[in-house]
Amino acid sequence: MLTSLIPKPYRTAIQYVDIPNSEDKPLPVTVIGQGPPVMMLHAYGMDAREFLPFVLPLTASYQFYLPHFRGFGLAKAIELTQFDFVRQYADDIHAVIEQICEWRRIASLPVAAISMGAQVMWAYFDKYGQDRVSRYLNIDQTPTVHNQPSWQGGLFGARQSEVFDTFAKLLSDGLAYERFDSFTHLPHALKRRTKDTERMFSLLSASRPRSQALIKVLTHQTDHQLVFLNHQTWKHKMRYLQAYLALPYDFRHVAEQLTVPVVNLIGGQSQLYDPEYQRKVTQMLPHATEIVLPNSGHAVPLDEPVKFYQVLKRFLEKSI
Repeated sequence: MLTSLIPKPYRTAIQYVDIPNSEDKPLPVTVIGQGPPVMMLHAYGMDAREFLPFVLPLTASYQFYLPHFRGFGLAKAIELTQFDFVRQYADDIHAVIEQICEWRRIASLPVAAISMGAQVMWAYFDKYGQDRVSRYLNIDQTPTVHNQPSWQGGLFGARQSEVFDTFAKLLSDGLAYERFDSFTHLPHALKRRTKDTERMFSLLSASRPRSQALIKVLTHQTDHQLVFLNHQTWKHKMRYLQAYLALPYDFRHVAEQLTVPVVNLIGGQSQLYDPEYQRKVTQMLPHATEIVLPNSGHAVPLDEPVKFYQVLKRFLEKSI
């Protein structure tokens, strides 16, 4: 009854898309708005619905499709079946894009993606091409995860070895407990290190003092809280870290061949992907516009919410 009082553009719906190798569990996609379709892909550890505050003012003009990646948000119950989760997510997103194009009877649609979601889009472009994407907003993500002699702009930049060592130690200690389904059954010390590592990752993602203060409040866990904490995504996150450490994700050749219009949105204070190397990505792209938000870290929507909304709006209006 109350739903009928909400104007139609502001109502959310859940649509489901069949995806491969998911034990017949369809992928949930949050849908809101009316008008031409737009797809947005969320970051590691994020819920797709966290985009809602940014898209609500635009829902009278566009219909937003917000897929939930396996293991997160409304898709927590859908297991990964491949070690290479980036490419499995790319397969899932291919299914979503094809379904949207069929539902809406269109040939292509604009896509915006941040962080891990953007890494998935590099993999998608590599396997499925670019015909279904009319415009692309790439948010603080380079096509390469690992540093190498020809590229020092991988994840965490100059601190990559230090941070990856922290991840590797956590994974090594956690392997003895991988048979446990519940986080509550893990040793307290391992639970503490897991949450502290996640907190470190989140703090590295933000640059503004207010953002970091919010993260510290939201991620604070007392010893008593840890005893009863049901961390539903911890196994998923461990698998992601394993893949990031082991697989040589490098899609620079994809960037060089991507001819659709791209807006490369860069956090000028990003500690996850060096802004200098992100600018080099802009130079790789044949048809790209670069926007740098000088006070933002990697978590652009958190650090610069108003400017992020403005960039998204202009991207959809094709005014940049």
